[in-house]
Amino acid sequence: MLLTWIAELADEPLALEPADRPMEWRTNTWWLAAEAEDRRALTVDEVVAAFERTAARLREQVRDLAYPGTATFYVWHDEQAGQLRCSTASVGPDELPFGGAYRPVEDLRPIVAGFLADAEPGVVRLSDVSLEEPAWEESAWEEPVLPPFPVWVRAVGAPEARWRRAGPGS
Repeated sequence: MLLTWIAELADEPLALEPADRPMEWRTNTWWLAAEAEDRRALTVDEVVAAFERTAARLREQVRDLAYPGTATFYVWHDEQAGQLRCSTASVGPDELPFGGAYRPVEDLRPIVAGFLADAEPGVVRLSDVSLEEPAWEESAWEEPVLPPFPVWVRAVGAPEARWRRAGPGS
């Protein structure tokens, strides 16, 4: 079912409205889960290929809409929910609508591998949580700094080359 759902993403309505990003988010964001049996039956390469095909179809859809701006299709693994999530936004990969730190990546394989290997999606074991009282120091009141999580990105808008990172000598 997961491969079918990924393929169907490109058939869903697509909103690219830079002036209304919340509407973009509501329209273009999808949560994908898979039963344990489906996870065991799929390979990383099959899932990656499905997302690549969907990105190509979204690129065609954006072109057919005659949308002239930047658009990015992106995928990440929400480990707390046990889901792959994906969306399309009218921004470049360094401007995605996340509240926390993320890292745009070119290789989707590690993200998909983590999702497929998650034996208990959305479960946080008590053994993984510290139940001890924190030390009452000034640092105990500071927010923890979490490492950026990987987000696979693909340009699907017209000016694809505009937001590619410049290399040495560019």
